[in-house]
Amino acid sequence: MTTDAGPLVVDGHNDLPWALRPSGYDLDLVDVSRPQPQLQTDLPRLRAGGVGGQFWSVYVPCSFRGAAAVTATLEQVDAVHRLVERHPDDLVLVTDAAGLDAALASGRIASLLGAEGGHSIDDSLGVLRSLHRLGVRYLTLTHNANTDWADSATDVPRHGGLTRFGREVVAELNRLGMLVDLSHVAATTMHDALDVTEAPVVFSHSSARVVADHPRNVPDDVLRRLTGNGGVCMVTFVPRFVSPAAAAWSAEVHDAALGAGVDPRDLEALEAFGDAYERPCPPATLADVVAHVEHVREVAGSAHVGLGGDFDGTASTPVGLEDVSRYPALLDALRGRGWSGADLVALTHGNVRRVLADAEAVSARLRGLRGPSLATIEALDGARVPEAGSRPADDQHEEPV
Repeated sequence: MTTDAGPLVVDGHNDLPWALRPSGYDLDLVDVSRPQPQLQTDLPRLRAGGVGGQFWSVYVPCSFRGAAAVTATLEQVDAVHRLVERHPDDLVLVTDAAGLDAALASGRIASLLGAEGGHSIDDSLGVLRSLHRLGVRYLTLTHNANTDWADSATDVPRHGGLTRFGREVVAELNRLGMLVDLSHVAATTMHDALDVTEAPVVFSHSSARVVADHPRNVPDDVLRRLTGNGGVCMVTFVPRFVSPAAAAWSAEVHDAALGAGVDPRDLEALEAFGDAYERPCPPATLADVVAHVEHVREVAGSAHVGLGGDFDGTASTPVGLEDVSRYPALLDALRGRGWSGADLVALTHGNVRRVLADAEAVSARLRGLRGPSLATIEALDGARVPEAGSRPADDQHEEPV
C-alpha cells in the first residue's frame, strides 16, 4: 500500500463533486482523466499525489433547505457514482474497510462518499438511511449554519450542542455504521457527540485550534478525547484554518462584515467582502500544515491523526500544497522531522481504515440490539418552526470549506 513517494493517502474530504455542478455534471465537458487546470483535482494529479482513497464530499450549501437540500445531495451522490462508472480502471466505489483494503491493493482509487452538512437529511432518519444505502459513509452534523438539532462552529449558538433529536441522529449513524463527522460543528456539539457516540468519530477536514485560532478548528480538550474514543482528526489545508496570520485576518474580516451588515454565514457575500477588503489574506504554507499535523499527534496520539485536504472546496491553498499532486511534499517534510514509516502509514490511511472497521463492528453489534429508529424531531424536540426558502439559482455557488 505504498508508492515510490511513500504510503498511499486516503484523504477525508474533497469537493470535486460540487466543483462539477456548474457544468451540470457533464463529465464529457469536464473530463478528469485529463488535466483540468481550473480545478485542484484530476486523475493524473491524484496518481502523482499517491492518493489511494478519497472521501468525495456530497455537499450542498446551507441556503438549500428542505426537499431542495435532499435533491441536490442526491444529485451530488449521482455525480460520484457516474464518475466511478466512467473511470473503472482508476476508481472504485468503496463502502467498508474490506473494500478499502482491496482498492489499495488493486491500484484503483477507493471512492468513498461523505455528506457535508446535516441539513442534507431534512431532519429525517429515513433520508439518512437512504443515503447510507447509496454508499454515503459519513455525515458532517452541520455546515456553516446550525441545523434544527445541532450547533455549528460558525453560527450563533441555538441549542447548546445537540438536541435530543441530534443525539438520536448520532445513535442512528452508529447503528448504520456511518461515521459521525464533527468538522464544522461547535465545540459544545463536539463534546455532546463524543458523550453519546458508541463508535469512533472523525473530523474529516479540521485542524488544531491552539495552532490557528479559528472556530472551524478543534480545541485541545476535544483532541484529547479522541484517544479514548478512537477517532481521527484529519488535518485540513484551508489557509485561514492553518495559518495563524490568515486565521486572524479571517476574524478581522468577519467582524468588519458584521459591521457592514453582511451575514457571515452567507459564504458568497462574505467571500466577496473579503476579496474587496483593504488588505489581502496572508498566505499559508506547507510548514503551517506540518505544525497542525504534529500538534494533533502530540495531543491525541499518532493513532488519531489523518489528512483531509479540502481540495476544490477552497479557492486558495497553502504554498507547497497547491493541488492533490502535492501530498508527497508533505510526507517528505514529516520524514525530515523524524516521522517513522509506521507513523506515516497511520497518518495517510491506517487510522481512517481502522475507524471504518471499528464503526462497522459497532454497527454489527447495535443492529443485533435494535432496529431502525422511527423517531422524529417533532416527537423529541417539539414542533419545528418552518424556515422560508426554496432551491436557489445554481449561480449561487458558495465555497464549501
